[in-house]
Amino acid sequence: MLAIPANAQDMSVFKTGPVFTDFGPHAPVAGIGEVPADTEFSVAFDVSEKAEEGKRNRGFESAARFINMHVAHGVPEENIRIAVVVHGKAVNDLLASPDNASADMVRAMLDHGVRFIVCGQSAAAYGVKQEDLLPGVEMALSAMTAQALLQQRGYTVNPF
Repeated sequence: MLAIPANAQDMSVFKTGPVFTDFGPHAPVAGIGEVPADTEFSVAFDVSEKAEEGKRNRGFESAARFINMHVAHGVPEENIRIAVVVHGKAVNDLLASPDNASADMVRAMLDHGVRFIVCGQSAAAYGVKQEDLLPGVEMALSAMTAQALLQQRGYTVNPF
């Protein structure tokens, strides 16, 4: 869920869509116009924090927010490539288990071409095997390996 400051005035400006209608809320920003339609993004998100109990992973949702807000401001969805590199305890938010509150969101994002790449070192530390993960989630030797390979392919690392 979106982290909004407690003193925020108007929460109603945050909306989901147009790609993901159940998650990834964003607010319009007056005066910026459209992002040029020929803009292309290749962005890697680095997520290590596990979701709060019973909630979706906020780092995963940030990637959905990135897609929603840029498509809403004129960038074609096919011009946006997103990879979410997952390590630490966040690996558990990619498990194929009935109590995984992030599972539906991850499946929807995978269906839209978002890559989820698990750190093999974290997976080994937490006893997670490839077959324990949601279908479509990838495994890398390490998060460092995944980030280096993505950077070689032109991905920038989202600093948030």
